[in-house]
Amino acid sequence: ILSRRLGAVLLLVLLLIAATAAAAEGSKSGSGDGKAHNYEEALRKSLLYFEAQRSGRLPHGQRVPWRDHSGLTDGLEQGVDLVGGYYDAGDHVKFGLPMAFTVTMLSWSMLEYGADVAAAGELAHALEAIKWGTDYFIKAHTQPDELWAEVGDGDTDHYCWQRPEDMTTSRQAYKVDRDHPGSDVAGETAAAMAAASMVFRKSNPHYAHLLLHHAQQLFEFADGYRGQYDSSIAEVKSYYASVSGYKDELLWAALWLHRATGKPGYLDYVVDNAHDFGGTGWAITEFSWDVKYAGVQILAARVLLLRGEHTAEQKRTLERYQAKAEHYVCACLGRNAQAGGEDANVERSPGGMLYIRQWNNMQYVTNAAFLLSTYADYLAEAGVGTVTCAGGETAGAGEVAALARAQVDYVLGTNPRGVSYLVGYGAKYPARVHHRAASIVPYKHSKQFIGCSQGFEHWFGRRSSNPNVLVGAIVGGPDRRDRFRDNRDNYMQTEACTYNTAPMVGMFAKLNRMAREERERRAATARSGTVS
Repeated sequence: ILSRRLGAVLLLVLLLIAATAAAAEGSKSGSGDGKAHNYEEALRKSLLYFEAQRSGRLPHGQRVPWRDHSGLTDGLEQGVDLVGGYYDAGDHVKFGLPMAFTVTMLSWSMLEYGADVAAAGELAHALEAIKWGTDYFIKAHTQPDELWAEVGDGDTDHYCWQRPEDMTTSRQAYKVDRDHPGSDVAGETAAAMAAASMVFRKSNPHYAHLLLHHAQQLFEFADGYRGQYDSSIAEVKSYYASVSGYKDELLWAALWLHRATGKPGYLDYVVDNAHDFGGTGWAITEFSWDVKYAGVQILAARVLLLRGEHTAEQKRTLERYQAKAEHYVCACLGRNAQAGGEDANVERSPGGMLYIRQWNNMQYVTNAAFLLSTYADYLAEAGVGTVTCAGGETAGAGEVAALARAQVDYVLGTNPRGVSYLVGYGAKYPARVHHRAASIVPYKHSKQFIGCSQGFEHWFGRRSSNPNVLVGAIVGGPDRRDRFRDNRDNYMQTEACTYNTAPMVGMFAKLNRMAREERERRAATARSGTVS
C-alpha cells in the first residue's frame, strides 16, 4: 500500500510539472504577452454567470445587479409551482435536460475539486449555484413517476427579443410521466440530484438525504417507463432533441447513484446492461448534455481503478468500459490509429482547440477538458502512468493533463486571436453576446415595458456592445479555423450556455491550486538558492 501511495504521489508531481510546462509554453506562443492566466479570477467570474441565468424570485444576495425577478407564474396554469431554475442560454425557456446536466457537472466539479474551490473562497457561491438548480428539481418532481421537463415554448420565445422581467411569451409547462415517458430527462435529473446529494452531505445532511430520495425515485421512473422525452414533448425536438437516446442517461444515473449510495445493485445494473445499452460498445469522441457515453465510461473506469467494489466477473466488463474511456481520451489527444476511420480522433483547429461541430463548439471543449483532467487524476491516484490507444500506441497521463490545461487556456485567451471566450475575463472578450437580458437596458434602470418587436427593433440590431456584461459566460466560440465573429446575430458563436461554464468551475479551481503550488515551489527554490 505504501509503495502504491508513493507511486501515486510521484505521478501527481510529474503530471503537475508536465501540465504546467505545456501551459506555460502555450501561453507564450498564443497570448502574445507571456502572462500566466489568473485562474482564481476566472473561477470567481464563472460562478457569477449562474446568477445571471437565474429564473424566479432573486435573493437579497444576488450579485448581478442588472437582473430582477422573472417567471413568477411558471407552472400556475398547470397548478404546480415551477418558479425558479435556470434559463439555459440567451433565451427564457427552462429546458430540463440541459439544466440537469449543468447541475451534474457543477456537482462533479465540487466532488473532484471542492477543496480547491473552498481554498479560493468560492465554496458558498458554488453551493448556491447547485442548490438553485436542485431546489427547482424538487419542485418539478411532483410525483414519483412525474417530472416537469420544460417551461416555456422555444418557438414563441425565439420570435421575441425581451428582457425576462418583461416576458410575455408562453409559459406553458410540459411533463413526462408513465403515459408519456422521458427516461433521458428523468435519468439526467436523477444523476444531478445524486451527485448534488454528495456535495451537501456534510454541510446539509437533511437536504442531501432529500436529494438522494428524489434521485432514487427518478431513476426507478426512468428505468421502469422507458422512452425518449422528445417523443413525449414534441416542443423540445427543435432545441434539445435526445439524439443519443436514453440508454446513456440510464447508465449515467446508475453510476452516480452507485457513487452516492455504495449499493451494489446500481453497479450490477451498469455491468448487466453494458452491452445492450452501448456502454461498452460505443467508441465516442464527444461528451455533452445529450451524449453521455464518454462520461459513463470514465466513471466506470474510476470504479475499476480506485474503488475495488467490483467482483472478478464485473472486472472484465469494467475493463471494457475503461478501454472505451481511453478511446475518448486518445481521440482528444489524436493518438488513435487511423484504421479506426476518420472519426477515430478529434479534429484540432490550427490554434489547438478541440473541434467537434460549428454550433457551440465550446461546450465540447470545456467538457473534454474536465473529463481529461479527472481521468488523469484517477490514473495518478491508481498509480497508472499511461493510457492505451486504439492501435496499441500509449500516451502518458501527464500528456492527458497537459491537454486539459491547454484547452482551458485556449478558452481564456491563449489562442491565435488573443480573445478570451470567458466573458468579462482578460483584455479582449466578446462584447455582443447573443443574450436577451444582457443586450437590453437593465430593468432596474428602466422599468418601461419593452415588447417583443421593440426589443428586436431597438436592441437586437445595435452594433454597439451589450449594455450589460454577461460575466462568466463561455460563448459558443470560434470555428475550425479559429475564426470568430462577435455579432449578436451570430448565435452559433456568440450565444453562451450554462453547460459550457459548469465544468470550468472545477477546472479553474484545480488550475488555480496548481498555479499557486508552482509559485510556492519557485519561491522556495529561489530562497534555497539565496541561502546557498
